[in-house]
Amino acid sequence: MSTDAISRTAHAPGSEAELAEIVAGHFTTGQSLRVAGGGTRVQTGHVAGELLTTRAVSGVVAYEPGEMTLIARTGTPLHEVEAMLASEGQALAFEPPDLRRVLGGDGTPTIGGMVAANASGPRRIMAGACRDHLLGVRFVDGQGRILKNGGRVMKNVTGLDLSKLLCGSFGTLGVLTEVAMKTLPQAQARATLAFPGVDEAAALRIFSSALATPFEISGAAFHDGIAWLRIEGLPPQLAYRQKRLQDLFSGREIEILDADATVRLWRDLRDVTHFAGTEAPLWRVLVKPSDAPAIAAALRGLGGQVSLDWGGGLIWYCGPGEAGAVRDIAPHAVLVRRGEVEGPVFPRQSAPVERLSEGLRRKFDPAGILNPGLMEG
Repeated sequence: MSTDAISRTAHAPGSEAELAEIVAGHFTTGQSLRVAGGGTRVQTGHVAGELLTTRAVSGVVAYEPGEMTLIARTGTPLHEVEAMLASEGQALAFEPPDLRRVLGGDGTPTIGGMVAANASGPRRIMAGACRDHLLGVRFVDGQGRILKNGGRVMKNVTGLDLSKLLCGSFGTLGVLTEVAMKTLPQAQARATLAFPGVDEAAALRIFSSALATPFEISGAAFHDGIAWLRIEGLPPQLAYRQKRLQDLFSGREIEILDADATVRLWRDLRDVTHFAGTEAPLWRVLVKPSDAPAIAAALRGLGGQVSLDWGGGLIWYCGPGEAGAVRDIAPHAVLVRRGEVEGPVFPRQSAPVERLSEGLRRKFDPAGILNPGLMEG
């Protein structure tokens, strides 16, 4: 969440117990809290309340490379976690993005902010989202109670899996203090097939054909007239899959990017750096891939630019347009970078979903003090 409006009263507890005490005090008085990790996920300057940051609740609790499990306090910088995993040939398989360049902030992404936002990058189409690799959590609810759910391995997750509920709730149900994650081995080899001179409709046809094969596409994205397919794995497998994909698309112009170029390209696509360096509003839109070309064309009609990720399941729109106009085209659009746009960050939910969401908020945050209004459309 963004570090804008950081000048308000700030709380930076150094332990879970101290954090719980702060929340309990605000529950008693009814004072709101604006919960943030490193301030790098969405802009939340409009959220009322004193800032509560988890950045000082930091440190790796346990890492078992042989078991491929990691437990870390939520303020732990994400880059430190990734470096530690890389030293053992492992990674977070869902490829969490770093939106600092897009948001223009100077915060440091944390592992807790990653989970709170369910932050997932291009590899989501193959590996799943952040929540699919979450084993358990510890958190402080809106009354200041310390709760835990899940365990260190998948088989320990029984009953209601609260960790999946907290993942993607942006601090509105509880303040995460510790997360347990599943890790996976890093790919040994990688390459990208680039298809220049295509539009969104042609890109979607390429994605649909490639993703229907058994060749384990780990990235399918489009921007500025180029569609990209990424493949990763063991070197002999990679060569075979690359050849089969080239045969599948033999009627199209294809450029092959080597491993180094592939790493650079997909890091930039992951972080949406093609829409950095501007203050124009930036929207994140989840769609059915088959609807992506029509929605992308309609969004471009507002005067901005689009890119596709997740095989067409994710559209980024950067450009003008009031919130109502954007959401008339894309009802599930999330306003990641506000620019001059007024209105809520998250879209309005359907009545049944809103009733369910309100019931959950009353259960976990009965006084409504945690990021009030952030996820209410």
